[in-house]
Amino acid sequence: MKGKAIQVFAISLALVLLAIGAQAQQWAEDSKVLRLLDKLDRPQDGYCVDVVGVGPDARTDLPLFVHNCSSERYPDEAVRFDGSGLIRFPAYKLCVTAMGVNGLSLPGSAMLLRPCGERSSFMDADALQHFSQHPDGRLKLATTNLCLTVGSRSTRTYSMQHRWRALYLDDCATTPPERSRWEFTTIEPKQ
Repeated sequence: MKGKAIQVFAISLALVLLAIGAQAQQWAEDSKVLRLLDKLDRPQDGYCVDVVGVGPDARTDLPLFVHNCSSERYPDEAVRFDGSGLIRFPAYKLCVTAMGVNGLSLPGSAMLLRPCGERSSFMDADALQHFSQHPDGRLKLATTNLCLTVGSRSTRTYSMQHRWRALYLDDCATTPPERSRWEFTTIEPKQ
């Protein structure tokens, strides 16, 4: 009986690990990166929206930022832009959300990851999670004149070869186009 229990446990564990593996890779299917069209001071790779940290150290509780784009696919950069205007991070099952109070955001507001469709005290996700993409690449927060923008300065990360910039909302009419035009694109994994 003990041998049979161990065998059942081993099979159950194998099935769980298989399911986890499939779910872990699900973020990669049909995912893209959100890359700034102008490469600014990163002519070799440009800037992509990113989560602070990587792997088990990813910090979805901190504001999003832009980091030089990786040449490989990672869950902390993988996004999907759906038909309703949500920018999803499928690996975390969270959506890009403008910092705001009672559904209102301001220029300079940080971008966060929050549950898609969240409705809680001071968080009305409907007004803070839906974006429209203009033909020139600008991503505008629905019902506002605020566009997704990167900061004018960059600095190094843990490595002298890596750079980051702030990510926030700014007035679409006055923010420089080179810091506010985006594309959803695929970065092919290295062979």
